Amino acid sequence: MTKASITTTKYQVHLENGRHVFSADEPAAQGGTDLAPAPDELLEAALASCTAITLRMYADRKQWPVEAIDVAVGLERMDGKTVFSRNIQLKGNLDQEQKDRLLQIAKLCPVSKTLSGAIEVNSSIN
Repeated sequence: MTKASITTTKYQVHLENGRHVFSADEPAAQGGTDLAPAPDELLEAALASCTAITLRMYADRKQWPVEAIDVAVGLERMDGKTVFSRNIQLKGNLDQEQKDRLLQIAKLCPVSKTLSGAIEVNSSIN
């Protein structure tokens, strides 16, 4: 579980998940102090990092010659829906069949599956 706390320091949020302490903020244009990624950027980072890790695990298991994996993710909100754009660059001597398989595997990373499925947010105030 991740906990967030905010005081009066504009929109900078302190986050803690039991193992790590990190932050989120809003850009100056949104009234924040831009001292950390915005929440949407953390969401993009979650998808990008999960994709890269999943692909690395799969390539290692298959002993495929993947030297580097770069994943860029952006999100846009339009017409009441959120659209993620994910661009994956693979470095290594891979044939087209391996690249196609890695693209299928990217869609199976846990964050990708979460964002593609039905999502429910239950909230309470104490």
